[in-house]
Amino acid sequence: MKSYALGLDYGTNSCRSVLIDLADGTELATHVFPYPTGEAGILLDAKDPNLARQNPQDYVDGLSAIVKGALAKARKVDRRFDPLRVVGIGVDTTGSTPMPVDASGTPLGLLPQFRKNLNAMAWLWKDHTSYREAAEITDLAGKLRPHYLAKCGGIYSSEWFWSKVLHCCRVDPAVFKAAHSWVEYCDWIPALLTGNLQPSRTVRGICAAGHKAMYCREWGGLPDAKFLARLDPHLADLRGRLYDEAVPSDQLAGRLTAEWAARLGLKPGIAVAVGAFDAHMGGVGAGIREGTLVKILGTSTCDMMVMQNTRKLADIPGVCGIVNGSVLPGYFGIEAGQSAVGDIFLWFVNNLVPDSYGKTIDEKFKSLDQAASRQKPGEHGLLALDWNNGNRTILVDARLSGLLVGQTLHTRAHEIYRALIEATAFGALTIINRIEEYGVPVREIVNCGGLATKSPVLMQIYADVTGRPMKVSRSDQTCAVGAALLGAVAAGKAAGGFATVASAQRALCGIRPTLYRPQPAAHKAYRELYRLYRELHDAFGTPGWTGRLDRVMKDLIILREQQRKG
Repeated sequence: MKSYALGLDYGTNSCRSVLIDLADGTELATHVFPYPTGEAGILLDAKDPNLARQNPQDYVDGLSAIVKGALAKARKVDRRFDPLRVVGIGVDTTGSTPMPVDASGTPLGLLPQFRKNLNAMAWLWKDHTSYREAAEITDLAGKLRPHYLAKCGGIYSSEWFWSKVLHCCRVDPAVFKAAHSWVEYCDWIPALLTGNLQPSRTVRGICAAGHKAMYCREWGGLPDAKFLARLDPHLADLRGRLYDEAVPSDQLAGRLTAEWAARLGLKPGIAVAVGAFDAHMGGVGAGIREGTLVKILGTSTCDMMVMQNTRKLADIPGVCGIVNGSVLPGYFGIEAGQSAVGDIFLWFVNNLVPDSYGKTIDEKFKSLDQAASRQKPGEHGLLALDWNNGNRTILVDARLSGLLVGQTLHTRAHEIYRALIEATAFGALTIINRIEEYGVPVREIVNCGGLATKSPVLMQIYADVTGRPMKVSRSDQTCAVGAALLGAVAAGKAAGGFATVASAQRALCGIRPTLYRPQPAAHKAYRELYRLYRELHDAFGTPGWTGRLDRVMKDLIILREQQRKG
C-alpha cells in the first residue's frame, strides 16, 4: 500500500506544504498560504526599520489551509489517494523566530490584551532591534564564556534568541513578565499538532537551540544561570522555564491529536517530527552529505554543510554555528548565510527600476534578466556590497549597509541589477573560502529555492564567480521535501516511512539535469572584481583595516574598458 508524508514549510512571507509519495519522491500536491497580516506577512514599524514581527494567528490559519489544500489537490491528481495513508508530518520554519508564550503555551500575541502589541508577536528572524543586546552578549561571553562564542562563529547575532529576549525584557517589561516562557516557532507548530503546547512538555529541536540559543551538551545545555544573570537577572530566572534537552529532527515531537486530525482530515496518532529551520531541512531535502554545500536561495540565503561527528572539526569564525545533529543525526551541522539576497533584488525592482523595463514586477525581472545576461563581467563598471540587511557571514554585523560604487550618468538599471547579483555571489564566495580555510572541503554545490530554479543568469554568475559548477535540487520546494522526509523517518519503516535519513534521501532526493559550468574568461574577470570586492568588504566591515581605496574606482574603469573592447 502507498504511504505519504507531509512537509510544512513556514517562510518569511507565506507557508506552503508538499505531499510526498514515499515510494519514489513524487510530489503529489503542494499548496501555498500567503500570510495576510502586515506587509507581505511582516509587521513593521515606520519609526524603526530594524523591527520585523509576525502574527502567530497567521501560522495557525496557514496550517489548516496548506494541509487541507494539499489533500484536496491530491484527490484531484489521483482519485485513489487516501489521506489516511499519510504516515508522518515534518515542519520547518524561519529562525531564529521566538515567541513569548503563557503557561499554557499560547502565544501572547493571540491574547486580547496583547493583540496590538508588536512585542508580544513572533520576533521574525530578520528583526534586528536587539543589535545592542547582541553586542553586549558577545562582549560578556568573550570575557566569561569564550567557549559559548566558539561554536557560533565568535559573534552573537541580533537575529538570535537571547538578544531578542533580552531586548524585550528591556523595552517592554509587561510583555516579558507575562511570558511564562519563549518558544521558537519551529518547535511551537509541532507542539500545536501534538497537544504538547505546555512549555515543559514541548520538545525542543537541537537545530534552533544549538545555532541560536547557545545550547550545547558539552556545557550542560543552555548558557548557565550565572552568565545570564550578569546580562539580566530576569534571564537567569527565565532559564528554568525553558528546557534542559534538545533533540535532532529525525525524532518524534509527538503524535497528531484527534482534534487536529479531524480538523485537517488526517489519521490521528501519526508521527510529527521535531521541527527545525528551513535551511537545515532544505539541506536534508537536497541530499546533503559530507563535501556538499547546499545553498538555500530565497529572501536571504543559508549555506549548509555537514561533517561526521567522529571527526575533529575546528571552530570556524564568522559562521552561524556548528551544532551536533542540527542537520543530520551523527553529523555536525555547519550553518552560514547572507542576510539579504532575493530581498535586495525585490527592493531594487520595487523602488528603482523604471516602467520601461515592464509594468509588473514579473515583467521587470524578466527584462532585467535578459538585459543583464548579455553583459560581460565588469562591462558595467560597477561594484556593490550585499549588506542591505546587514552581514550574517562572515562579519556578523547587522549595522552594516549596502553600497554601490562606479555608477555614472550612463548607468542603466539592468547594469545595477547585474552588479547586485554579482555582489551576492561575491558574498557566497567569501563564505566558501572561510569554510575551506578551516579544513572543510567543498566538493559540490547544490542550490535550491525559487531563485535557483527561476533565474539561469543568477546561477551562471554564481558559477563564474566561484569557479565551481552549480547544481540545482530537483524540487521547487526543497525545504518542505526535507521536512516531509524527516516526518517519514520519525514515523519509522514499520509504519510505512523510513528507518534512517540516509535511506530516505536515496529514495526521495534528486538533482536537475541542468548544470551551470563556470566559463574560464568570465571567471578570470571575476577574480579581479572579487579582489576589489574584498577591498570594500574589509574597508567597510572590519576594524583596523589599513589598505587603500583610491584605486577601486579607477580599476573598475580599466576592467570596464577592457571588457567593452573585448
